[in-house]
Order: sequence, then structure tokens, then C-alpha cells
Amino acid sequence: MLDAEKPCLCGSNTHYSACCQPFHHHEKSPLTAEALMRSRYSGYAMRNTAYLLETWDKSTCPTDIDFSKEEVTWTKLEIISVKKGREKDKKGIVEFKAYYTSEAEEYVLNELSRFIKVSGRWVYMDGVVKSSSKVGLKTNQGKNAPCACGSGKKFKRCCGQ
Repeated sequence: MLDAEKPCLCGSNTHYSACCQPFHHHEKSPLTAEALMRSRYSGYAMRNTAYLLETWDKSTCPTDIDFSKEEVTWTKLEIISVKKGREKDKKGIVEFKAYYTSEAEEYVLNELSRFIKVSGRWVYMDGVVKSSSKVGLKTNQGKNAPCACGSGKKFKRCCGQ
């Protein structure tokens, strides 16, 4: 678990206690698609399976998330763009880059994620991996990119199903 007074993993430059912790502890709900994206990223980095499943739309949600084989450390989130997804919107799109290390190498995953509002709360609908590569190398585009979970499979045959 992350120390509440440490910077939040989502890159907001705010302490975890004032940023994503209230969402993870069900004290508040994210008011925008970007806030949900950030809280899901920090939840993923902390391997908070329950939070990830709770904030995933029921129509696309997996039955479980297995972190047991994941050997990556998530290091940084960079929001590239946000389309809609404000408090009064019903849909939103967030493009982001998530950086991680695996076997002492740094990688970046570029994804376009869709969010919808269900019963007044933002939930993650689905996402498309635009690219996944070692930092500084030419990127491998789309569903043929290596899966970010570290399985060694192509995204389309792993988490992209």
C-alpha cells in the first residue's frame, strides 16, 4: 500500500491522501473521466484488483484480473489528451502513456481509453493500445504490439481479447 503522504502514482503532483486514496477507499467518486483514468492507473500500479473491477463497465469487465505473473513496475502516467469526459458529459476519451520497467528496461504503453457514465458514475468501457515499445525505440502499433502485461504474447492474443 502507498503511504498517504507520498506523491500519488497518477502523476497529479498531489499527495495520495488528497488524490486517488479517497476513490480507492470509496470516500469519493471521480467527477471526470480523466480523474477516473488517473485513479485506475494508480490502482493498477498498486494491484488494487477490487477497485479496477468496480470501476469497469459490466458489459466489458473481465471476471478477474490476475497480477500473479506480472513482473513490471509502473513508473509514470502521462495524459496526452482528453475529449469530453467532464462532470456533465456522459462519455469521454482519454489518451495516455503509461511508463513501466521490466527486467531493468523502460517501456511505454500508449492507449486510447473510453469511459461512460453509468448511474451518475464514471466507469472504464474499453481501450485500444496505439503502441507499446521500449522507451526510445520505434513503436509497434496496435493489436500486434507486445502485451504490456509482460506475457510475451501479442496484445490481441492476450489482454486485447
